[in-house]
Amino acid sequence: MKKLITFALLLFSVTVFSQDAFLQKDNEVLEKEADKITRTYNAELSLTAKQQALFQKKVEEFLILRKNIEFNNSGKAKLDLLYSMQKNETAEMGDILTRPQLDLYKNIKKEIQPLETVENQ
Repeated sequence: MKKLITFALLLFSVTVFSQDAFLQKDNEVLEKEADKITRTYNAELSLTAKQQALFQKKVEEFLILRKNIEFNNSGKAKLDLLYSMQKNETAEMGDILTRPQLDLYKNIKKEIQPLETVENQ
């Protein structure tokens, strides 16, 4: 139930902030970042041309969502949303990658796209 609520909140935040001018300004920056991330993964995953195009679009989509979460949340709530988002991203990559590629993607994702950590004070 908790996962369902978190996912619903995640989808709601995407819908509410989809026309946010803040994100529209950063779209080119995020597109370049998505390209860089895709090239890094491609070196390990050996993506086909079609996979690479789909992969890059998916990465860009989740970078926008990540920026949204980081801009509108803080602390543990932010980390929980980022964790849920990253889990959804991995699941959606399963539609693009082959099984061996997905297994490798899961292993290297922590290094290429690490989550933030919350430090105890």
